[in-house]
Amino acid sequence: MPLATWIKAGTSATALVLSMAGTASASPAPATAQPGAQAAVVTLRYDDSRAAGWEAAIAAGVASWNASVTNVRLVEAAPGSAAEIVIVATSGWPQATLGPVRPGRQVRVELGSQAVNDGYNKTRIAAHELGHSLGLPDTKPGPCSQLMSGSSAGTACTSAVPNATERSRVQSYYANAFAASVVTDGRTLVDAP
Repeated sequence: MPLATWIKAGTSATALVLSMAGTASASPAPATAQPGAQAAVVTLRYDDSRAAGWEAAIAAGVASWNASVTNVRLVEAAPGSAAEIVIVATSGWPQATLGPVRPGRQVRVELGSQAVNDGYNKTRIAAHELGHSLGLPDTKPGPCSQLMSGSSAGTACTSAVPNATERSRVQSYYANAFAASVVTDGRTLVDAP
């Protein structure tokens, strides 16, 4: 089928869906974006070359954040290249520099085995520490549904997904390719119970 026919068919189908959706809902139509406009996405590179044994947990934590927010993207740095988030494995408690980190700047995440030895979930730890890099402080004590409640949610908690409030805060920190008013905090937050 010629491209013009596909475009015409797609346009007709979209118009039909939109017209039916408009009759089923009394809510006002959302604001439309300018043609060709696209939200700016901040890309942050992470280096986990010194985090042996945590690779799967880091990948799952990164995937959780990438699925949860739209204007910041975490990608693995090429070997030997600079990274904004440096991730290392340690024997202590997990800890991280409080962001939000910006391109060209650097924060550190330490994934401590002490938490794993005490029964905490590795993927939740990785996603939680990455949350610090993105600017989120701890919310202790807190329920399992809050990723940033960390160890206060207990060892049975395995949720590595940020809740709506956490997602919204990160979105605002990186809005319009990053808000100038938000500066990396720089404090190191240690996540011991």
